[in-house]
Amino acid sequence: MKILLTGESGQIGHELASSLRGLGEIVSFSRQQMNLADLDQVRDVIRATRPDLIVNPAAYTAVVKAESETDLAMRINAEAPGVIAEEAQRLGAPMVHYSTDYVFDGTQNQPYEESASTHPINIYGKSKCAGEEAIARHCEAYWILRTSWVYSVGGGNFLKTVIRLAQDQEKFTIVGDQFGAPTWSKTISELTRELLVKRHGGDSSGINLDHLRKTSGIYHLTAAGETSWHGYASFIVDQLQALNVPVKIGGSAAIAPVPSSTYPVPPHRPPSSRLSGKKLASTFGVTMPQWQDDVAACLREIVREYGLSEGRKLV
Repeated sequence: MKILLTGESGQIGHELASSLRGLGEIVSFSRQQMNLADLDQVRDVIRATRPDLIVNPAAYTAVVKAESETDLAMRINAEAPGVIAEEAQRLGAPMVHYSTDYVFDGTQNQPYEESASTHPINIYGKSKCAGEEAIARHCEAYWILRTSWVYSVGGGNFLKTVIRLAQDQEKFTIVGDQFGAPTWSKTISELTRELLVKRHGGDSSGINLDHLRKTSGIYHLTAAGETSWHGYASFIVDQLQALNVPVKIGGSAAIAPVPSSTYPVPPHRPPSSRLSGKKLASTFGVTMPQWQDDVAACLREIVREYGLSEGRKLV
C-alpha cells in the first residue's frame, strides 16, 4: 500500500504522518517538490508516484490574506484538488481530503448537516467549496472531511495566540458572537486512521479501500459541543492557571467579549460554524470527543513541550 500524503508540514498533515505510520509506504514531498500552485508539477508527481491512496490535508489557509491573493487561494484550494482527483480517478486510487466549516455562511440556527446548501462568504470559503465540487466531479471514491477551528501543539493557531496574550497582557478582548467547535489536529488524524482501518473489515495493520469506495462522500468531523471564541479563550486561560502556568492576565474574567462588528474589515466570517456529527456516527459508529477534553489534553502537551510551567514564554 503506497500512500501519498500532501502538506506534511501543516497542522493536520504533521499529525497524519504519525497516525498513518505502519499502514503502508507513506510518500510525501516538500512544498518545493510538490507545490500545489503548480498544477503540472502536481500531475507529474502523482503519475510518477502511482499511489494506492491519496491523503490531501494541504491547503491555502491564510483566511485574511486570501482576500488579496484570490488567484493563489483558488489555485491551491480549488484547482489543485481537482487535478489530484482527476489523477486519483485515473489510477483507481481513493482520495481523502480535508475541508472547512467556512463553506457555509453561518446563518443557520442549528448545526449544519452535510446535505445543507453551501454558501461561503469569503474567498477562503469559496476556494474550499470549489475544491469540494471539483473532487466530487472528477473522482468516484473520496472522503471529504469538513472540520473547524483547528489547533495543534505545533504551528500557528488561536489556542497558542491566547497563551501568548495571557502571558503578556493583563486583559484583552475576544469575539463573543461566533460559535463553533475547536478541533484538535491529533484527533482528526487519529480518527482518519480509525476510519480507514479497524471499523470496516480491515485488520489493524491494513487499510480497507473497498469500504472507502462504498462510503464515498462528505462527512463532518469536528469535536463535540460548541463554544464561542470568547468561551474558548476563557477556557484556555482557566486551564493555564490550573496547570500553574505563570500568566500576566488575572483570570478568564479579564477577557471581555466583543461583537464581531468590532472588526468590520474583510474577511467576513460565519457567525455559526457548528457542524453536525450525526452522519459520521451513523455511517462509521464513531463519535468525537468533547472539545474541552481535547483542548485540555493539547494544552498539557504544549505546557510540557515548551516548558511553560517554568515561566518560559511561548514564542
